[in-house]
Amino acid sequence: MQKIKIKSFCKVNLYLEVLKRLSSGYHSIRSLTTFCNLYDVITISKINNSKDIISFSGKFKKGINIKSNTITKTLKLLRKFKLIKNKKFKINVKKNIPHGSGLGGGSSNAADLLNFFNQNMNLKLNNNKLNKIANQIGFDVPISLMKENTFLTGRKGEMLRNNEKFALNLLILYPNLTCSTKKIYKKHIIKNIYGFTPYPWIVAKGIEYPNFRNKKKLVNYLIYKDNDLEETVVKIYPKVKKIIDYIKSQKGCYFSRITGSGSACIGIFSNMKNAIYTQRLIKKKYPKYWCAVSKTI
Repeated sequence: MQKIKIKSFCKVNLYLEVLKRLSSGYHSIRSLTTFCNLYDVITISKINNSKDIISFSGKFKKGINIKSNTITKTLKLLRKFKLIKNKKFKINVKKNIPHGSGLGGGSSNAADLLNFFNQNMNLKLNNNKLNKIANQIGFDVPISLMKENTFLTGRKGEMLRNNEKFALNLLILYPNLTCSTKKIYKKHIIKNIYGFTPYPWIVAKGIEYPNFRNKKKLVNYLIYKDNDLEETVVKIYPKVKKIIDYIKSQKGCYFSRITGSGSACIGIFSNMKNAIYTQRLIKKKYPKYWCAVSKTI
């Protein structure tokens, strides 16, 4: 097998509601996720060796456990199910997406590796089998298997794909804070108070989701929403609130909030010109922070 490079796109939660805490310790949530044109690069090749060679490079390689990560977990599970048998691989992940930022970089890496093996090594895994393996790696991995807008709801992670491509103008700012998802959810106090949203809900495949069909309706809907974990993140890291407010105050910004469990903050803008201008301002105000602009895909 020749050396192959894979683009592994990052995930964004456009909103996130925490519905309840389950007896298992996990949470039932509702969220709308999407992906943008920012990505890690996975390089993979087959090797004649007794062990895999796994490495991480790039700006955000720091903090990743080289012995236990989503790449090693993926390989371990594929061997457990006897899908890649005795084959060994050299895999490098160039981390362009901040680790521990709420952008799902590790989950996306695992999902893309699963898809690669399934397609290139003739594993013949259907969606159900892929999701079964993905779920054992991490909660966000099944979401990342298909890079589409996804409505996610319920304790079992029921998902509904939306094939509409809204191409939202996105700004992301990472304030160099690594948020522990486990810690944020543990400290989160569930209030279950949701504001009125002006769009009717419809049901497909047993999942309720808002009935919008164009970008304007989507944005108007999202303006009414929040990320329930934001209050908890701000209590631990007050600077996140200042960043969100700063992004929100810029020309053409519809709304700003954290993505996932943070600490990355997003802003959705009316056009890319305003997003790029805000990025320039942020680089002057917060020169040590990572900031990027992109469109959702």
